[in-house]
Amino acid sequence: MKIALLCRNPNLYSHKRLVEAAEARGHEVQVINHLRCYINITAHRPEIIYDNEKLKGFDAVIPRIGASVTYFGAAVLRQFEMMGVYPLNESVAVSRSRDKLRSLQLLARKGIGLPVTIFAHRTSDPEKIIDMAGGAPVVIKLLEGTQGIGVVLGETQKSAESIIQAFGGVDTNILVQEFVKEANGEDIRCLVVGDRVVASMLRKGREGDFRSNLHRGGSATMVKINAQERATALAAAKAMGLNVCGVDLLRSNHGPVVMEVNSSPGLEGVETASGKDVAGAIIEFLEKKAVPGKTKTRGRG
Repeated sequence: MKIALLCRNPNLYSHKRLVEAAEARGHEVQVINHLRCYINITAHRPEIIYDNEKLKGFDAVIPRIGASVTYFGAAVLRQFEMMGVYPLNESVAVSRSRDKLRSLQLLARKGIGLPVTIFAHRTSDPEKIIDMAGGAPVVIKLLEGTQGIGVVLGETQKSAESIIQAFGGVDTNILVQEFVKEANGEDIRCLVVGDRVVASMLRKGREGDFRSNLHRGGSATMVKINAQERATALAAAKAMGLNVCGVDLLRSNHGPVVMEVNSSPGLEGVETASGKDVAGAIIEFLEKKAVPGKTKTRGRG
């Protein structure tokens, strides 16, 4: 197969592993910085121009699109789809998962366990918002935050009210969620590929930090998930329409609850912690789904 890997930094562990795994199986990979692409939108001959050349002959595309450039990255991915190239994750699913509010609403509609979550813009009555979330402590999030940035713990009623009012002062939308104390600053990242959880890890925040993100200094270890956690991760991936994703779960007193579904999960932490070849599993999935030599001139919109 000829595979396009959409990413801005080819030197990241995840991207190098995907290239390595594909080439080890005899596939050709071209790394493409999607921000440097030009899209020619035509009815009969959709094209993508990259480094003054037309991109053609691809059988599959792997999107590794950063959250800050989701709109343009999804547009490039959508153009590949119009050209009949098989996407590891479809553009509509990537965009859907990046909208925190929409993704939570979709998960809730499917009956998937979630922490109590309040969405707000008007923050003149923070006491009511906190009460709806079950009372302090609460977790307060900016909708646009990633990797633990824009996520704050309001430990007391007074501090939570102050944080909510401060966010309200910058005219932004926020999510206020119940704090799952029994999770003890830990969460589980399940790596879903197709209809399987191929690897999982337990992430724990650094001392004094309730956030478990590895980018914030957290640690990762191997973990064995139970049947309910596995089913929840698979159901969350299906609800988002994602073939490959990381599903972040908390172990609550009433079962697993989903915190986030990530369409471009990092591979280093989960491969290191689990010892599993996640990159290889992703390429194997593409081998089963993409048909070499069948690139069309028109395809999905």
